[in-house]
Amino acid sequence: MSVEHKMFLKKAEKTAFDKEHRKKIKFNISKYDNAVAKGQKIYKNLELARQRAGYTKYKVINGLEKYLIEFEDNFTNNGGKVIWAQDAAEAIQAILNIAVKQKVKKVVKSKSMTTEEIELNTALEKKGIESLETDLGEFIVQQAGQRPYHIVTPAMHMSKYDIAGLYHEKFNTDEKMTPEELTLYTRQLLRKKFTEADMGVTGANFLIADTGAIALTENEGNGMLSMSYPKVHIAIAGIEKIIPSLEDLDLFWPLLATHGTGQHMTVYNSIISGPRKSNEKDGPDEMYVILLDNGRSKLLKKERQRRALSCIRCGACLNACPVYKNIGGHTYNTTYSGPIGSIITPYMKDFKEFKHLSFACTICGACTEVCPVKIPLHELLLLTRDDSVRRGFYTFFDKATVKGSSMVLKSRKMLDMTGGNFKNKIVGLAAKKAWGPRRELPKFAEKSFSQQWKEKNK
Repeated sequence: MSVEHKMFLKKAEKTAFDKEHRKKIKFNISKYDNAVAKGQKIYKNLELARQRAGYTKYKVINGLEKYLIEFEDNFTNNGGKVIWAQDAAEAIQAILNIAVKQKVKKVVKSKSMTTEEIELNTALEKKGIESLETDLGEFIVQQAGQRPYHIVTPAMHMSKYDIAGLYHEKFNTDEKMTPEELTLYTRQLLRKKFTEADMGVTGANFLIADTGAIALTENEGNGMLSMSYPKVHIAIAGIEKIIPSLEDLDLFWPLLATHGTGQHMTVYNSIISGPRKSNEKDGPDEMYVILLDNGRSKLLKKERQRRALSCIRCGACLNACPVYKNIGGHTYNTTYSGPIGSIITPYMKDFKEFKHLSFACTICGACTEVCPVKIPLHELLLLTRDDSVRRGFYTFFDKATVKGSSMVLKSRKMLDMTGGNFKNKIVGLAAKKAWGPRRELPKFAEKSFSQQWKEKNK
């Protein structure tokens, strides 16, 4: 068992039985569920939109090099600069080189899971550069010294009372501040930071190949301020974020909004094609796009699992997953949690360390049902499990248990020979520890179903 697996089991056991945590998550996700159900009513034929989006993304994934080169050519022609990063270390080094060149002391960041993936804040702070999250949820978890809990809602695990207490501790504010007051306080605090920043860092929801632009969607305006005030703008995006055409946003933006937050469209939707032109009043003097691989090519080599790269990071699969809702986002100890994270993380990081994530799933299929780009998530989870076994990542006990149970289950005679008490003892010895200390193992009937059927029907 890997170190990550042991940590996962320990955290899961603790979080799953934390009633206060369960209450917060149930409340917060229920709000999203209601909003999403309402938001999706704008579609006359949602299934058709999902099919088109799924087809478009799958086509792009299978011709990724072509679209990426097209994006680079067009973005460069717009005056921007493209940096290809093989891994997190290369991306970090590229950003630090730019920061040194531009004498950067302060950085403002809009919400970006890709920057979380490469741990950008930590790297900048080690070099004495202030890096501040400007998305409200990200700002909250940064102040708490935590990772984002959820792809879309970083502070989903915290109640308004938790956040008020955190602000009181960090900023000496009133412990009874309302969510509106906390938001206003954060807005005033961040406003000055935007004007003082030397560099702005964002992610990119989509990379648009035919125009050489990035598309950014947000609800707070912090992304626009991170791009327009500082003299340097760096956008960091995974290579899978590409879409063929500007016209495709007509399909993807509403799907992302309705499945992510239940909105018809998010409040701010920006298309940025390069640095400020001579006839423009605002925007950066220099703009860079860092195209990050960081293990994505490993996933791309898998003929079926590569479908996971179609993900548009809406978070719908997390909200639908019964496992996620019980064990929480931090238990995964990964940037991308839930069903999608359980598929992509083993390939993007260390397969042996993270292969256990694909087994933390009931294969109920709820994630597949809600995915806006029709990724067959439950099938890909099974494929990842199969890959794990084929690579030999199992114990002698695993092999012996499967072999022994298969032998018994294939034999009606053996099933009928062993009574309920015998079965209870064997299963108790074999599975009690795995079943956990807080649950009772189900009891086998004294007689098998076959025996009971024969007796009843004589």
